[in-house]
Amino acid sequence: MADICSDISYGYTESATQEKIGPRFLRITDIAKGRLVWDNVPFCPISESNFEKYKLNPGDIVIARTGATTGANYTIKENDPNDVVYASYLIRYQIDNSTANPFFIGHILQSNNWKDYVDAIKGGSAQPGANAKQLGSYPFNLPPLTEQKAIAEVLSSLDDKIDLLHRQNKTLEAMAETLFRQWFVEEADESWEEKPLSEIFKVGIGRTPPRKEFHWFSKNTKDVKWISIKDMGESGLFIFDTSEYLTNEAVETFRIPIIPKGTVVLSFKMTLGRIGITTEDMLSNEAIAHFLPMDDLNVSNEYLYFFLKTFPYQTLGSTSSIVTSINSGMIKSLPLTIPPVDLMSRFNEKARPNFKKIRFNQQQIQTLTKLRDTLLPKLMSGEVRVKMN
Repeated sequence: MADICSDISYGYTESATQEKIGPRFLRITDIAKGRLVWDNVPFCPISESNFEKYKLNPGDIVIARTGATTGANYTIKENDPNDVVYASYLIRYQIDNSTANPFFIGHILQSNNWKDYVDAIKGGSAQPGANAKQLGSYPFNLPPLTEQKAIAEVLSSLDDKIDLLHRQNKTLEAMAETLFRQWFVEEADESWEEKPLSEIFKVGIGRTPPRKEFHWFSKNTKDVKWISIKDMGESGLFIFDTSEYLTNEAVETFRIPIIPKGTVVLSFKMTLGRIGITTEDMLSNEAIAHFLPMDDLNVSNEYLYFFLKTFPYQTLGSTSSIVTSINSGMIKSLPLTIPPVDLMSRFNEKARPNFKKIRFNQQQIQTLTKLRDTLLPKLMSGEVRVKMN
């Protein structure tokens, strides 16, 4: 890859800030998930000369050079923010446009071949990584420039549709959350009854079989989906897929509680406050709690979801440290406000269509992602050709 680059350089060393000081500061953590959310990218102070040196432009490719996410990458698009610089653990590859289409190269760097190549070069040390020369030595076939552009346009159109659905889901969820905050936080009545979660829900906690006994774990989709905190971070509001499964024997042997379809789950250890809703019977590890209704108060999934999402968990710990986990007893004791039945019903009527649309959009995202990932190797190998104008 280095042969088609006009410049290769390491990023800028500076501390990130959430204050809107200077340009956006792109880091490994921002690109590690494969989908970049610009609203979550912080800022950094920088001089004018350094800004010009480290500024990212459309077509620039940044690749992570250290840690477990070595090889993760992102190609700057035309509609991305104008003022962006990149951090020191990223390497920028500027593609020579007369030789290659940078967006075609960007798609190559999303392939399984690229991931296998990075796994082979980064080593198995406690802190894996790769340098610019190693990453730039990745070999691949380079079709004529016109064909590169055509392939990039096909794949980018799928990416654009996926991004649009993600943005729609973010808007739909924000609309429902705004209503929740207005009705049940800002306009809450002190006379409303308050009960601990344990009086309304049976709070269950997942389990993990012994990790050294590999036969309990599986990648077989016929086994039972086992939710991890990472899965929750990547899934969206509704959980469809998991990276690991457990065998039925593991479920029976370790009495791992089944989480029914349509159940709200919450991460409460390591990463606190990730929320999701299951789409089928699933399992989880011990860092995730699930909530099974056991009374007739008709507390909806939509109401519980936003209660858990907006709860101020920082109030449960000492003021001298950041709260990163709580225990099951604290979860069971969380005080849930019970609004009047008619107000809860009105909220459900307004929020439920948004949740339904979000779930439909997530299914569309899954379909489009699988189509893109299936097309990618076929287009790169020439097995499928793009008709060019």
